[in-house]
Amino acid sequence: MLVEMTELLGRQIYTPDGRLLGDVDNVVVDVETAKIDGLYVDETSPMLVEDSRPTNIPYRWVSAVNDVVLLKYFPRRVSVKKTPARAAKEEGPVAPAAR
Repeated sequence: MLVEMTELLGRQIYTPDGRLLGDVDNVVVDVETAKIDGLYVDETSPMLVEDSRPTNIPYRWVSAVNDVVLLKYFPRRVSVKKTPARAAKEEGPVAPAAR
């Protein structure tokens, strides 16, 4: 069964164990090879992705496409690593050290 790219938009994406990840909001295409590179999900499940952050699912993780998209792989939980710069930005300004 051949599916056009635009038909993927709005389809629900499920993990291998049946949990809903989110809906396809966009399709990422490798223009050099003219092949789908990934599926972009703007609002992800907070149970699967920290802070419901947007996620690009590599198309190689897709197992089947029909009424829904079924993944053959997805990590148990996706978390965002906090770098020192990101942690400082989230905590707010730091008071200068006393001399």
